[in-house]
Amino acid sequence: MEYRVIKENDLFLLTDESGNIIENHQYGMGLYTKDTRFLNKFNLKINGENPILLSSNADENYMATILLTNPHMEQEEELILWRESVEIERKRFINKGVLYEAIKLKNYFPKPIKFSITVEMDADFKDMFIVRDFQNGNVGTRTGQVVSEDHLTFTYKGVDDIHRATHVSWNKEAASVTEAGEVTFDFALEHGQEEKVVLTVQPQIGEIQKENVLPVDEALKQLKASYTQWDQRSTKVKTDHSMLQRLISRGLNDIRVLLTDVGYGQFPVAGLPWYAVPFGRDSLITALQMLPFNPEVAKGTLQTMAAYQGQANNPWRDEQPGKIMHEIRYGELANTNQIPFTPYYGTVDATPLFLILLTEYVKWTGNFELVKELQPNIDAAFKWINEYGDRDGDLFVEYHQESSKGIANQGWKDSADSVVHRNGEYAKTPIALAEVQGYVYQAKMGIASLYEAMNKVEEAKLLRNEANLLKKQFDEKFWMEDVSFYAIALDENKEQVGTITSNPGHVLFAEMLDNEKAEKVADMLLSDKMYSGYGIRTMGEGEAGYNPISYHDGSIWPHDNSLILLGLSKVGKQAEANKIMTGLMNAAEHFEYDRLPELFCGYSSKIEKPVKYPVACSPQAWAAATPLTFIQALLGLFPNSGSKEIHLNPHLLEDMNELQVQQIAIGEGLLSITVKKEQKNIMVYVDENTTGYTIKTDCHVIER
Repeated sequence: MEYRVIKENDLFLLTDESGNIIENHQYGMGLYTKDTRFLNKFNLKINGENPILLSSNADENYMATILLTNPHMEQEEELILWRESVEIERKRFINKGVLYEAIKLKNYFPKPIKFSITVEMDADFKDMFIVRDFQNGNVGTRTGQVVSEDHLTFTYKGVDDIHRATHVSWNKEAASVTEAGEVTFDFALEHGQEEKVVLTVQPQIGEIQKENVLPVDEALKQLKASYTQWDQRSTKVKTDHSMLQRLISRGLNDIRVLLTDVGYGQFPVAGLPWYAVPFGRDSLITALQMLPFNPEVAKGTLQTMAAYQGQANNPWRDEQPGKIMHEIRYGELANTNQIPFTPYYGTVDATPLFLILLTEYVKWTGNFELVKELQPNIDAAFKWINEYGDRDGDLFVEYHQESSKGIANQGWKDSADSVVHRNGEYAKTPIALAEVQGYVYQAKMGIASLYEAMNKVEEAKLLRNEANLLKKQFDEKFWMEDVSFYAIALDENKEQVGTITSNPGHVLFAEMLDNEKAEKVADMLLSDKMYSGYGIRTMGEGEAGYNPISYHDGSIWPHDNSLILLGLSKVGKQAEANKIMTGLMNAAEHFEYDRLPELFCGYSSKIEKPVKYPVACSPQAWAAATPLTFIQALLGLFPNSGSKEIHLNPHLLEDMNELQVQQIAIGEGLLSITVKKEQKNIMVYVDENTTGYTIKTDCHVIER
């Protein structure tokens, strides 16, 4: 069964394909904000019966359009309504904390007809963790409902002493409104006549009075304008590769719908439906992927993460000073400390990723003022890395769960079975992950480069020395000579966890590997063991823990592939990067709306099409942004505002002849380039360069 989800800021709606919220459905359908379900029932009926679904489209992200019609209706051989007489269009969107549902009815019967539609509603105000069966707890109570001729309000008082309400109103006189939440409207339509009723649903938290709701046309116009503005501010791509073109458009639109602002600037939440919240690792990586298209997303992400940086030693939340959070929740269970997500800090990689994103953001924008603004956060992050992350002083950052309701594995592969030895035994914590050591190296080298540009020579030198010591230690302890690859991790006994996985591929992006080792890592990642034809698997086929339908032990994650292919591009392995891109694009053709999902199964491409993973977020931020990394990798584009240089090494895919990338924001200017195949040669045309930076490339560049 497919679902439909729309979102704007921190309000989202999850329904079935007909647009209904079905009570007690396994998908946890509903209208949610602040981790609370404000509608758990929202069904449309015509003359008391379910309409027939004709089409259901959520291609535009911010709006869903659903087309239905009536079944045949007779009673004691008397015709009530001929089949398919009424076209029912449900159009819904969200703007400024309000759900708009416009229901348009049109008569296609040759004669006048009469009928009624009923909207059945209810609100249970359940915490999302309870909806998803992750947690039970002490909760509040429903306090009734207020019924009038033009609105219906469900009310609730939480155990956190917060009053919550769902206020529903409508713009047509109702035939009846019941305490049970049923609103009925009567219609009498001539042939060809249509009529519309608009319902608005406004969740309310606290004693705040409901705001004036905009007219539906004005609200939609405003929402569309924000999407137009997003498009205008983002880099433009035009190519003759139709699949890549569609993926770029889809990715940018999906990222826009996932943007949220909790007071510190826009940032991407992790994914829909269940992770529409600030999420350290996911938000940071997505913003990193987005840099060539919209660097301001990175700024909002950095400022949001800085605002929630750890301040204290709190084992309940796996918090230490300087640590960047994993995830924050706002529901009743979090507010009453029944779960530790206020925020929860059980992630080992978000802290170095915060520093990497800051480095890359400044390299793209030249905004050294943000470095000065975030200096206390930088200092605290490094203190966490060196003291709390590396408690035993072996130079490796490790994790260990302290919270009784926390997460056991605290890297991006955070399922309980994701770190497994070759003999099938699960590794025990403290665990040092390969990619995390790469992140730490990249963070230290990156911030050192910023310090050098700011004449902070001694601070830079210290960080570079620390990074080089880590590089040496990593090679000694993680390299497995027998398989010419790196271990995924070191376990509690400092023993290698030798299973072949994708994790060491992230270290390519850190540029921590010497040329020979980088070559061998690339060879393994693109071998039949790891590369399925649709992408690189999380775990190698044939390993003890390998399972192509697992979450982290053989499945394919687009974002995992994106970091690997960016690393391959960085170290000059473009053919391998192109192979990964091609595989992911071949996979995307088989998913709805050409949308790369969070993950899919790791079966070989010898199977006719990629196999869906049973439960995956869609859209999911770092999967949506994955195609955007294709552009950076194809261009070999790595700017450096410190040296005022733009490193450019363009390539094209085999079945691509032209790639135009316009209005790339670098420094205080814009770069626009066109790459063409001309008589088997790659030609690079600079259409615009107002950055003031020097382009460094081995290619022949033509200024236009």
